[in-house]
Amino acid sequence: MKILSTSGWDDYELLDTGNGMRLERFGPYKLIRPDPQIIWRPRLERQSWINVDAVFDAEKKKWIIKKKMPEKWLLSYKNIAFYAKLSPFKHTGVFPEQILQWEWMKSKLRNNNEVQKNLKVLNLFGYTGIASLLCAAEGSTVTHVDASRPTINWARENQSASQLMDKPIRWILDDALKFVQREVKRGIRYDGIIMDPPVYGHGPDGEKWDFNESFSKLLSLCCLVLSNKPLFILVNAYAISSSSLMLENVLSDYVSDLSGTLEVGELALKEKSAGRLLSTGIFARWAKT
Repeated sequence: MKILSTSGWDDYELLDTGNGMRLERFGPYKLIRPDPQIIWRPRLERQSWINVDAVFDAEKKKWIIKKKMPEKWLLSYKNIAFYAKLSPFKHTGVFPEQILQWEWMKSKLRNNNEVQKNLKVLNLFGYTGIASLLCAAEGSTVTHVDASRPTINWARENQSASQLMDKPIRWILDDALKFVQREVKRGIRYDGIIMDPPVYGHGPDGEKWDFNESFSKLLSLCCLVLSNKPLFILVNAYAISSSSLMLENVLSDYVSDLSGTLEVGELALKEKSAGRLLSTGIFARWAKT
């Protein structure tokens, strides 16, 4: 198993962790968010935790604004720009630990440092679209699927902010399972597949998603829409009560006949204060050899 850890980039830092909380910087703003796995003590002085812009109150399930903040603010990673917002679910629309996955995907979409032509990527549970934009910026045609209309609108804002409006991205409001079932029937094929499935969820028409019941079925359908020479499959999972070994076992059922390498492990953020690693999720990724 691998641990993919990052200390962030210019627009993001995990400043400190402790007592069930993360202290983070997104651009110019410092935020505190709850994280129940953090049962250790913080390393920075108390003043660092007081001088923040907003705190998410887990009991009231809302953000407490400490200083004047905009409704949204712009961040960037290399040539991609995207908006951070204080969402009602403590998220900001950005998962900083994903930058190592972003770089991995970009490397797979290139051949000897040259962008490969006419590649198609499917991004399921695509959220605010950062991975979709990175793939599109590499020259791929991207199909982005999410069940939330506000989230797709957010992703479109990010497309505009990144000045990628001319790139071929299809923004699809749909249930992931139903969409891939239709793609199988239509004979559509993809060279790369990305998915960030939640533990539980609902499609736009009330379709039920339960990871333990639905994931294997979705993966089996995804393998039916892979091209003859697929490049990669990437799965990220958050708040799943299983280890990455589960992802390895499930993916092995479907990629064992493909010539490639399967890697699994944890995603982590490295804090600035003491260098401790904070696990944020698990992943599995297959790539052709």
